[in-house]
Amino acid sequence: MANHKNTKKAARKAEKKRVHNKYYAKTTRNLIAKLRKEGDKKEAGALLPKVVSEIDKCVKRNIFHKNKAANLKSKLTKQVAAL
Repeated sequence: MANHKNTKKAARKAEKKRVHNKYYAKTTRNLIAKLRKEGDKKEAGALLPKVVSEIDKCVKRNIFHKNKAANLKSKLTKQVAAL
């Protein structure tokens, strides 16, 4: 365990950030899974911009790497177009 005052504070901040990041990552993953299961092209097309927006927010918050986000968005767009 941390011994210095500053190290204890850093540990508290890291835990808060971990929980915060976990929330956004899980929410985004759930949206992606929902989009992948979608069979109706119209509904999938309506859901795609929301998913892309969430992915971009995760990149902005340094939860996803920008290349991972680009790959996800590309694959999801192709999948929706193929429906």
